[in-house]
Amino acid sequence: MKYVINAVRILFLALFIFLVMTGRVRMWLIIFAASLAAALFSGRIYCGYVCPMNTLMIPTEWISKKLKLQKTVTPKWLSSGWLAWLALGASIAGMMFAKRALHRDVPVLLIWLAASVIITLRYRPAVFHNLICPFGVLQKIFGKNPVYSMRVQEQGCIGCRMCEKVCPSDAVAVRSEDRKAEINPALCLQCSNCSQVCPKNTIHYLGGKK
Repeated sequence: MKYVINAVRILFLALFIFLVMTGRVRMWLIIFAASLAAALFSGRIYCGYVCPMNTLMIPTEWISKKLKLQKTVTPKWLSSGWLAWLALGASIAGMMFAKRALHRDVPVLLIWLAASVIITLRYRPAVFHNLICPFGVLQKIFGKNPVYSMRVQEQGCIGCRMCEKVCPSDAVAVRSEDRKAEINPALCLQCSNCSQVCPKNTIHYLGGKK
């Protein structure tokens, strides 16, 4: 399963590079817009499988840990999440201004691609996913209560926290009162990392509340 997921990510990354090189970036924006509608039904699958930023952030995090560059503490000034909204507004305003005043397109997607890699060299992926990414903030809204999502079947959960450790977006938390894992669908990238490491096979992509 892991190799299939990685193959899908690489294919979408290749598609992104192709569209950029051929000057068809608007096609990618159409894909993103379609993913927002899909998120209502299937959660943030764009973030987990399609987004080129996430695909590059995965090896970047590995390199960062190997070089001991990554900080585990999230800057307090980022915790409110306002920067993601500011980034979204600035991105839209920048594209509109450049198109109308300068008659050219600003490579916003490439700028954020570079930013995601640079930020992940220093901070955990969850910092960019949850607090900075202008595309993620929209995915978070549309994927807040999807029909299908990664869910924990609590009767089998032993509270080992292995799912917490592998989640790139801090979407999984083990409740202190009953030591049962719970997944926040608004943050979940649907990447299945948690399902792959669960020793009791209690995490699955399901419909409904559980």
